[in-house]
Amino acid sequence: MTLPAASLADTTLVDDLKARLRDVPDFPKPGIVFKDITPVLADPRLFGRVINALSAPFRGQHISKVVGVEARGFLLGAPMALALGAGFVPARKPGKLPYRSVVERYSLEYGADGLEIHEDALAPGERVLVVDDVLATGGTAEATGRLVKRLGGELVGFSFLIHLGFLDGGKRLAPTPVTSLLTF
Repeated sequence: MTLPAASLADTTLVDDLKARLRDVPDFPKPGIVFKDITPVLADPRLFGRVINALSAPFRGQHISKVVGVEARGFLLGAPMALALGAGFVPARKPGKLPYRSVVERYSLEYGADGLEIHEDALAPGERVLVVDDVLATGGTAEATGRLVKRLGGELVGFSFLIHLGFLDGGKRLAPTPVTSLLTF
């Protein structure tokens, strides 16, 4: 299930986002059109509206932790954690965390990788939201969700700025709710 995160009170948000996103052809590999969010992040008013809209569907859901996926998920997830009164947990590439961690390997649209979370980052039963900038094939988000569950967290939802709907990544995350501001 994919739910829109933008509120009716902010009907111009989608148009403003589309105007500020930058397409970068052939990055990180030939044939891929990368959706660059840095122009959105550089606009403090728009960035604030994005964080409010992404957080809105999860207000009142007693989120304990927001897990941000390396690296752009950190940029969205940390301010969302503050907006939701929750802690922030980074899901990092293998070998980047300083403490004992749990790793999950996964495939993505242009290769294979892994993610780690500190073994003590989540307490059993904590309500967890996973955040990243783009949902493509769903491999990265799915792996992060598995990490949350392995550590005893209750996976409440996934939140993305952009959903590349033509890649069907949302289907991999079902039945957990998925929200996004933009779908291409």
